[in-house]
Amino acid sequence: MHSGLLAVLFSCLLVGSSQAELKLPNLFTDHMVLQRDMPIYIWGQASKGADVTVALGDQKVTVNANDDGRWKAELKSLPAGGPHQVVVQSGDSEKVIKDVLVGEVWVCSGQSNMQWDVNAANDADIEKLTANFPKMRLISVPQVGTQEPQDNFNGKWELCTPDTVGSFSAVGYYFGRQLEQTLDVPIGLIDNSWGGSSAEAWVNRDVLRESGKFDALLDRWKKTESTYDHENAMAQYRENLKAWQKKAEEAKAAGKPTPGGRPGAPRNPLTNQHRPANLYNGVLNPIIGYGIRGVIWYQGESNAGRAYQYRDLFPMMIENWRNEWGQGDFPFYWVQLADFRQEKDEPSESDWAELREAQTMTMDRLPNTGEAVIIDLGEAEDIHPKNKQDVAKRLARLALANEYGYKIVSRSPRYKSMKVDGDAVVLEFDTFGSQLDYFDTRALQGFTIAGKDKKFVHANASIVDATHVRVSSSEVKEPVAVRYAWADNPEANLQNSQGLPATPFRTDDWDGVTKNNQ
Repeated sequence: MHSGLLAVLFSCLLVGSSQAELKLPNLFTDHMVLQRDMPIYIWGQASKGADVTVALGDQKVTVNANDDGRWKAELKSLPAGGPHQVVVQSGDSEKVIKDVLVGEVWVCSGQSNMQWDVNAANDADIEKLTANFPKMRLISVPQVGTQEPQDNFNGKWELCTPDTVGSFSAVGYYFGRQLEQTLDVPIGLIDNSWGGSSAEAWVNRDVLRESGKFDALLDRWKKTESTYDHENAMAQYRENLKAWQKKAEEAKAAGKPTPGGRPGAPRNPLTNQHRPANLYNGVLNPIIGYGIRGVIWYQGESNAGRAYQYRDLFPMMIENWRNEWGQGDFPFYWVQLADFRQEKDEPSESDWAELREAQTMTMDRLPNTGEAVIIDLGEAEDIHPKNKQDVAKRLARLALANEYGYKIVSRSPRYKSMKVDGDAVVLEFDTFGSQLDYFDTRALQGFTIAGKDKKFVHANASIVDATHVRVSSSEVKEPVAVRYAWADNPEANLQNSQGLPATPFRTDDWDGVTKNNQ
């Protein structure tokens, strides 16, 4: 009797252990959206060597967990639709994922302007009133900065409702809403953005090192990593705070104002959003391999001081993501930096202009990329412009035209070539199915011109025809270069017939202010 009872208890323990060992990442929860028309991958953990069966509709696939207990199942593609149910079994353990839709999945990534939520954007109150989209599903990845690749995160898929949308990325939501209303298929949005993040934090550290182009950057971080001690920094902070509090109490007792300079708690650079590979490991790795259509990206502000470096860093980051995902050259669309800071009366150099240039250059280096130009949507005093609806529409134009076959104009006019004509320069533009137009006033603004002395002055400019602009100045008799919207916060009004602003550019390649910044 005693041995029989022990056997039963032991058997129960084994069953409990088996059930506990079958795990799924939080990407695979109720209400998730799977990418249509692509192989479907579902993965997780189980007992070493255990068989794991994944069933979806009339499909059933059995795979074997490896020595680390990891397994990955591939199922055949499905058309848009649902709801479906996914059942995962291993031994006596079973996981059931309900209300699964199949449609279009996009990753929404970048820094604070992508993270900026609906609650903080324009018209949040009335926008949320109409945010009832049961076929749109949202999931956010918490901010974890680490050098250790993460396999999971704390999160779950949620239906898009007035109660859930407020804390989600505004650009992401408005982009997804446009797709849902146009395509009439389920939409899944994965937000893993992190405010203030630097591009190098989104790249695999081995890729950065092997490129040989970022040695100075990595060396700086190696020094920080070898010398920074967060416990000591916190101890010093507490000591400084105690000293300040004593002064504050003394001032209060003496009837004097509270002294300024209250110490702030130190931020740990080893776990922040700037350290190379921190975000690649912490917020990207957990979603790599999940079927997606593409990525929308809004970042660059934190790298503006190293804009020349961004020319290599940004396309390398995109290639890194594509290589790791294994889906080929999936679409990657980004938002060019908005207009920001105070306007300047005279032409001058600009790190933000150079970062915009680096973003634009990326389209020439990589296929299936696109840029939403928003130099008309920024705010001089706020690095976070609140008009996220128009930003999202411009991203949606790119997706609808390039991925979904809609015959709409999606790209801003872009400089193509120049020809000196006496004391003037005639510029030719690619207009991508549209034609040049102006906003507000027929006299074009934002053009500057220079001779061999490299001194730029404001220029007179006018539209010649659908694809050409003539530029001149009485101060420059022999022009050699023209720039357009080359400033932190340019006054510029060239656009196309659809209202998409012309892409800022320069015809020269003279050294910029960020060339030597590493």
